[in-house]
Amino acid sequence: MDVGAAGYDKGKSKADPGGILSGLAVALGCVLFLGGFAWGAVLYRPYTVPTSSMAPTIAAGDRVLAQRVDGGEVRRGDVVVFTDKTWVSNAAVVKRVVAVGGDTVACCTEGKLTVNGKQIDEPYLAKGSLAEIQDFATVTVPKGRLFLLGDERSGSLDSTAHLTDAASGTVARSAVSARVDAVVWPMNGMLQRPTGFEQLGALSSPGPLRTVVALIAVGGVLVLGGGAWGPIANRLGRRAKPRTEPAGAR
Repeated sequence: MDVGAAGYDKGKSKADPGGILSGLAVALGCVLFLGGFAWGAVLYRPYTVPTSSMAPTIAAGDRVLAQRVDGGEVRRGDVVVFTDKTWVSNAAVVKRVVAVGGDTVACCTEGKLTVNGKQIDEPYLAKGSLAEIQDFATVTVPKGRLFLLGDERSGSLDSTAHLTDAASGTVARSAVSARVDAVVWPMNGMLQRPTGFEQLGALSSPGPLRTVVALIAVGGVLVLGGGAWGPIANRLGRRAKPRTEPAGAR
């Protein structure tokens, strides 16, 4: 009797590799899933764009994710979120940076925007649309400021609508709070690279949004897979266990 009890205890205490792996997968999945959400919440802010001034890149009502950045990190071609009371009082505005401090910007030469005398290809504009609906005089952007345009040039109230202001329509870098990385609703994905500005200098690097999404997705898969493994393994084990009968049974 004692021997049987000892044998029973020994069998019960034997470690279950499947259960251990299942627990580890769930634990790691929770870390990745929650960590990805926390990282994303620290780095990104959601915005709803109320107008079509950035169409077709961003339509009215689209939900975007914008990485929190310092204005000093902004480069040509970036789509940024900023506030400027001379534009719209106490409201965030989304526009594209086409020139930075020290640049000379003008329009149009052969139908294209020029920055520092170089014609800029703008594939993000609607097919067949003009770089501007009317020419504007050459503007030299003051140091520490930005010249911004909407991608929907015919209806965007951007720097060209403020050329008579003291700063010639430019916005201070310090007014920028974030840089748009992606349109998440509808799920149009990451914004295309503004390659037309590469001839003037380096572009901004994409933010870590893809990495954040990957962490959340992998974490979710591990949690679901690890949680499901235990019941599945137990059921398979019961089916595979051979049926035994007491000695002498007929």
